[in-house]
Amino acid sequence: MDYGSSDRGLHVPPLAVPPARRDDGAPPITSTKIVVSGGFGVGKTTLVTSVSEIEPLTTESVMTVMSEATDRLDGLPDKVTTTVAMDFGRVTLADDLVLYLFGTPGQGRFQFMWDDLVRGAVGAVVLVDTRRVEECFPAIDYFERSGLPFVVAINTFDGAPIYQDADLRDALSLRPQTPLIACDARDRRSAADALASVVMHALQVATG
Repeated sequence: MDYGSSDRGLHVPPLAVPPARRDDGAPPITSTKIVVSGGFGVGKTTLVTSVSEIEPLTTESVMTVMSEATDRLDGLPDKVTTTVAMDFGRVTLADDLVLYLFGTPGQGRFQFMWDDLVRGAVGAVVLVDTRRVEECFPAIDYFERSGLPFVVAINTFDGAPIYQDADLRDALSLRPQTPLIACDARDRRSAADALASVVMHALQVATG
């Protein structure tokens, strides 16, 4: 199923941080901040880790029996860790564009941190697991309220059900202007394509 695609080879004007001068005559480098969000266990840490060109910073903590009452593990039999603060990585998307990635924690009890993590971002990607669609509702609601441009990326887990775009948009109550794409968070190129979609969408929103 084709949930959409993104363009590559981008040349993006400044979105957040003024371009850095270069001595080699090449286009100046723009750096900007992108948020990777979604529900518990949807693949945020996996995406940041797979695409980052630096050693990613993760705050994974082993789950204990004390969290069983608050962290739903339905459909996640192998899930043994959880992000308790954030994930951080960096990727050069084009010769003149560097993205700094901030992954949010997925559990509701850590959502108070989102405002700080989102501050200064130009856009976000919300990951969705079609086996647990309801997990992404808080993230979609948050970014719709905040006005931050975002795309919804269906993370293609092995064995996860596949739905038509129209059905997914209806289930997620997505606005027509919100891009819906597919993404394999484990695959570096697929993850980079999702990030490129965020940048392009943010640019389109910014330029009207």
